[in-house]
Amino acid sequence: MSGYTDIRAGGWVAHLPEAWRPYALLMRLDRPIGSWLLFLPGLWAFALVAPSWGRGLWLTVLFGLGAVLMRGAGCVVNDLWDRDLDRQVERTAGRPLASGAVRPRQALAFLAALLVVSCVILLMLPPAAILLGVLSLVPIALYPLAKRVTDFPQAVLGLVFSWAAPTGYAAATGGLDAAALALWAAGFFWILGYDTIYAHQDREDDALVGIRSTALHFGERTRPFLVACYAATIALLASSGWLAGLSAWFLPALLLPAALLARQVVALDIRDPALCLRLFKANREVGLAIALAFLIGRL
Repeated sequence: MSGYTDIRAGGWVAHLPEAWRPYALLMRLDRPIGSWLLFLPGLWAFALVAPSWGRGLWLTVLFGLGAVLMRGAGCVVNDLWDRDLDRQVERTAGRPLASGAVRPRQALAFLAALLVVSCVILLMLPPAAILLGVLSLVPIALYPLAKRVTDFPQAVLGLVFSWAAPTGYAAATGGLDAAALALWAAGFFWILGYDTIYAHQDREDDALVGIRSTALHFGERTRPFLVACYAATIALLASSGWLAGLSAWFLPALLLPAALLARQVVALDIRDPALCLRLFKANREVGLAIALAFLIGRL
């Protein structure tokens, strides 16, 4: 395509066998940021309450693999729902289902394979985490519909991408408590903010084809909305750390992710899609800084 797209068909994906490449692109393996963002709330949980380093590292490996697979499955579901709309949006018209590189029947078979392998990983976790993992399929399936019926589909994505926080907490401790719920809510508001930035890439095309988003809803008022989302994120992270009994070192350590989020608010230009994408991707470093703050709080 000659127009703007965030597909990265070069790099290591270009070295895959030709028949594999459309499926790698369908899973967004060319853009691992989505897997990182799905995984990071789980990493927060392990940093906060894992009973030992060994258990934390094992869960990190399982959730890392699970994040890649489930993010891929979610992308397949999303693209099956949206293939007709994607053809009308410059950034997404080259996606494998929209372009015809993968047929819907092939995508369904691939989705089934991803879910089977994900299920094997899920069954290695405690019962409470397994239950939460199964329940996550509901918002995953509903997200593509949400953008057609509400101005806040980013809230549904917030539920999906923050789900690793309670699931990871349950995997580490066997259950949920107030600290887990505060962690989950922190993830929700973080995602609500950063996905609004992401949605500004498609704001004009979305308006033409009838896709709704917080980017369209808030428009020029996006910056104050981000301030509210990110302030809630930091406040809820602080609450989660306090409820989990972290040391006084946690709050100073939380200043780093707070500063990184503030930088996004200041730098935002909703008319610059490339900048919006860079700010969105910067949330990987934010998520890692939050995990580091939790680890420091356990010293």
